[in-house]
Amino acid sequence: MFLRNAWYVAAWSSEIGDGLHPLTLLGEPVVLYRKPGGAVVALEDACPHRKLPLSMGRLQDGQIECGYHGLTFDCAGSCVRAPGMTKIPPAARVRSYPVEERYGLVWIWMGSPQQANADDIFVVQEWDDPAWGINQGDAMTVACNYLYVTDNLLDPSHVAWVHPSSFGNAACESEPLKTTITDDGVVVSRWMRDVDVAPFYARFVKFSGRCDRKQHYEVRFPSHAIIKAVFTPAGTGTDEGPLHEHAFLMNSYNFMTPIDESNTRYFWFQMRNFDQRDESVSRQFNEDVRHAFEEDRVILTAVHAGMANRRTPNLDLPLDAGPLRFRRSLQRLIEAETPVPELAAPAHGR
Repeated sequence: MFLRNAWYVAAWSSEIGDGLHPLTLLGEPVVLYRKPGGAVVALEDACPHRKLPLSMGRLQDGQIECGYHGLTFDCAGSCVRAPGMTKIPPAARVRSYPVEERYGLVWIWMGSPQQANADDIFVVQEWDDPAWGINQGDAMTVACNYLYVTDNLLDPSHVAWVHPSSFGNAACESEPLKTTITDDGVVVSRWMRDVDVAPFYARFVKFSGRCDRKQHYEVRFPSHAIIKAVFTPAGTGTDEGPLHEHAFLMNSYNFMTPIDESNTRYFWFQMRNFDQRDESVSRQFNEDVRHAFEEDRVILTAVHAGMANRRTPNLDLPLDAGPLRFRRSLQRLIEAETPVPELAAPAHGR
């Protein structure tokens, strides 16, 4: 179901403060916290004794004390104190997960720690580039399997029906899509020539009249997406050479982290090449993008429920080529993955 040897977004950095922050990732209970120096720690959220969540315990000097019998675990998951015992049992340990902070997000590696390499974290090319502004973004929980979200993010055509008052308009209904398979995912894209600017973008473009519009929808393994929106005066859209000086560019970064098989945590932010320091533009973008993504959430929640309770077979359409190819490639990676060794479980007895 999940690719484990990969970096996922666990939380916004701002969500992890002085206390214990429990969450579920890929079906696994995890607790995040900051040690005294400020670095984020991620541990299995289950004391090995009777599996009480460690997040129900106490954080003391960068260590977690279980709220049941006081077993205390350090940042590496080792038990460093076992009240009433002369020797700490060898099995008194919990799993520790590699974590990194980047782009205001906390990234976690859910697979074999030996394979974790921070250089493999998704790269945001425009980050810290003064030519680009940022919409800080948000997060939401969607009651659907994460693959329905990746399907949605490889489907430019849905904006004509799901987002007609924002991202989409009639121009998005029937233009053919180009699907490209890459080493790390799938890209679906198209140019739409001499069309009206969609409502969401009309107030921000720096030219008047009709446009050439490019939709670039790219999803990379395991479930990270970059959606590139290009608007340029009609007749000037090109993939060769520089774009028009007044071209509108917005790159939306989207990170989907499975909570479990039926729920997904969806994080996002956008980079833009205009009004870089205008906070009012950032606020407007954040409000409008969240409204549009709420429209997606309604659809995807219903899709998950409908597909889970099918009474008749579902139908795939030509526009599903990109999503289906992504799913097949991801499944091959999952099947080829070496299982993560389990920690030895303590014997149950009294």
